[in-house]
Amino acid sequence: MTSFVPRYFEIEQALRVRIATLDPHSPLPSDAQLCDEFGVSRMTARGAVQRLVQEGLVYRVPGRGTFVAPARAGRAASHVLSFSDEMRRRGRVPTSQLVERRTRGATDDERRRLGADDVVVLRRVRIADGEPLALETAVFPAARVTQVLDGDLERESLFATLANAGLTPTAGRAALVAESASAEDARLLRIRRGDPMLVERRLIHDQDGTPLELTESRYVGARYGLEVDFDVELPR
Repeated sequence: MTSFVPRYFEIEQALRVRIATLDPHSPLPSDAQLCDEFGVSRMTARGAVQRLVQEGLVYRVPGRGTFVAPARAGRAASHVLSFSDEMRRRGRVPTSQLVERRTRGATDDERRRLGADDVVVLRRVRIADGEPLALETAVFPAARVTQVLDGDLERESLFATLANAGLTPTAGRAALVAESASAEDARLLRIRRGDPMLVERRLIHDQDGTPLELTESRYVGARYGLEVDFDVELPR
């Protein structure tokens, strides 16, 4: 498979590394400076920075520039970061424990939503600073990712691994529900059965709009939270 990383993603990742070393409110390169550094158009540079704005990593001041945003306690519900990037943004060290990696036939729902007869299932415990935060089950069309997912996914970012193979997770739709911890949740996450869980189920598409990943993330309620930005609709 030919390796291709979109230019906007390359700029994003480079800026993430810089942001991790800077204090809040530190200035970042202007769009024009990014164009010169990476050899891209202003639209590409602006798009990469805008994605970081949407995630709350940076903020813009008209007429002055782009600056590092103060760290937030949780992820915005309207945006999905890779777990690795999210934890590093919080100053924590991310790792994973691989529970399962195998290829099997797709269920009817997986076949309908991913358009694949065979899928690769990847199950991991997501860990930050040695503390298990979530049990994640990700399902991918096997024909697209069989060789991509052969690497060390206990230490490497899954999103970055996919992007390096030309499969960039770009957009999707998620549903959030509250559930009680199962016996498996309790065993793998070191909690009690019945403890509150925040469960996120999402379908993510790649840069071409093709279904790429069907995921269930089961977060320990006491260890993880989401922030919600909203507008107030006034009565008419």
